Amino acid sequence: MIIIGIAGGTGSGKTTVVNKIINSLPQGEVAVLPQDSYYKDSSHIPVEERSKINFDEPAAIEWSLLAKHIRELKEGKTIEMPTYSYLTCTRQPETVTVEPREVVIVEGILVLTDPMMREMMDVKVFVDADADERLIRVIARDCVERGRTPIMVLNRYQDVLKPMHEMYIEPSKRYADLIVPQGGSNVVAIQLLTDYIESRLRKA
Repeated sequence: MIIIGIAGGTGSGKTTVVNKIINSLPQGEVAVLPQDSYYKDSSHIPVEERSKINFDEPAAIEWSLLAKHIRELKEGKTIEMPTYSYLTCTRQPETVTVEPREVVIVEGILVLTDPMMREMMDVKVFVDADADERLIRVIARDCVERGRTPIMVLNRYQDVLKPMHEMYIEPSKRYADLIVPQGGSNVVAIQLLTDYIESRLRKA
């Protein structure tokens, strides 16, 4: 089993890179563990306080559970991955069954910030993109998927996303084995990554 960590700023194109890796490998060979599924439950926090939660700092993630699930997959066990609602800021009762696969991708903005996570990864990837491009994608996504207005998104970008990116996400780039500039549109970098994965699988 190969564990691949894919990090990068919000809106950098991580999901596009993940999908291109999945599509380039035989069907059923990849399991994906999104960092977003492992946000700590906030149901004990009053509803009006939940909007102030900082999702862009490492303390927001239940790393211990994510690490436990990766270990269990490596042991050949099936896991029940949690699900999280951005609308209510709570962990949902439903889980997603994830079976062990040859390739496990751990994807999220902060996955290279945690030393325990980095230790478990065979390949560490940082998807890089221009800040303006990322902001445009974040506005488009948050307005559609998370019920926010453009002004809300811009304020959050200024108050939270930008400072957290500079404090945690950008510095984690130095831990990457491969940096993918231009996000998901970088065909060459993605091809290099998938070629490497395939060569590792052939040796296994």
